[in-house]
Amino acid sequence: MRAFPLTRMLDRGAQLFLVLLGAFAIAVPVLNLMMPAGSALHVSTYLVTLFGKYVCYALLALSIDLIWGYAGILSLGHGAFFALGGYAMGMYLMRQIGTRGVYAHPILPDFMVFLNWPELPLYWYGFNYFAYAALMVVLVPGLLAFIFGWFAFRSRVTGVYLSIITQALTFALMLGFFRNNFGFGGNNGLTDFKDILGFNVQSEATRNTLFFVSCLALGLGFLICRALVTSKYGKVLISIRDAEARTRFLGYRVEAYKLFVFTLSACMAGVAGALYVPQVGIINPGEFAPANSIEAVIWVAVGGRGTLTGAVLGAFVVNYAKTYFTTGFLAPYWLFVLGGLFIAVTLLLPRGIVGTIEYWRASRGEKKAAAQAAPQAAE
Repeated sequence: MRAFPLTRMLDRGAQLFLVLLGAFAIAVPVLNLMMPAGSALHVSTYLVTLFGKYVCYALLALSIDLIWGYAGILSLGHGAFFALGGYAMGMYLMRQIGTRGVYAHPILPDFMVFLNWPELPLYWYGFNYFAYAALMVVLVPGLLAFIFGWFAFRSRVTGVYLSIITQALTFALMLGFFRNNFGFGGNNGLTDFKDILGFNVQSEATRNTLFFVSCLALGLGFLICRALVTSKYGKVLISIRDAEARTRFLGYRVEAYKLFVFTLSACMAGVAGALYVPQVGIINPGEFAPANSIEAVIWVAVGGRGTLTGAVLGAFVVNYAKTYFTTGFLAPYWLFVLGGLFIAVTLLLPRGIVGTIEYWRASRGEKKAAAQAAPQAAE
């Protein structure tokens, strides 16, 4: 009798992760809205926003783990897709301000009025509709990833060369978005958001809803990645990661496999960026900085490359450490802590936190099986 497909796709670790994520998604809003402010169980609105930001980062880390951990594609520019998704959502939020801006212009955002733009650029049209903005959140990063991957993978650019090109891509986008004549707010970016779908983005109810939706998106992204990596398609991806030339020799179209998973990963990063923006209240060209993309790769390395749950754990652990070490007198030493953490994980836990735990469990299982089989072999 064959197992139910969902059961085959989710092992105990994956099921535990989804249960914990569901409990987290429900508990935080409940403790924020239901518990009085003086209670020890009360979760402040600040923490709701902070946890929501961590969840968005976790979705970004998950998208990187999908391509790096299973297909061997190390992207050092995935922050570009994250930022593009964020800008798409930011443009929608700017169009919702209307006459409530500083200059009270019914059509042009404040920064365009300040810069004497005569009319709204053509590529801003449609962003006053949420459905159009949601489509752009996925379409723009996905299309850029498809075009970039089409040329890169067909040219068989791999390894460190591909990593450098992705880094150059996000750096070029950062320089472009810093320019005022690009029409995206220049150095200041997009901010001063008021409403999302008619609800005040500053209200507690909206912030809790955004947090819950972020957790929902993370769970859905995890299920998509899990379904992909446990299928036959995922086995081919792993073979491409471990022996690309041999996989191509066996007749598989390696470029098509890599292009699909790279585009899917970019779409997931765009969704993460779109959920990130209304919670933090700003999006600017700094999100394109190559250092952000490199830091996201460190999250995956710390948690465990090729484990999915490890990428999520790494995003939470590193960003919590960043929040702790960038406050007070420890702030100047955060980069040293981050570098030391990466070196320590590389030397002591090369498989990451979750990868090391899985390796220990597998080793114990093999030793136990060997011990049980020894008496039978002797008989």
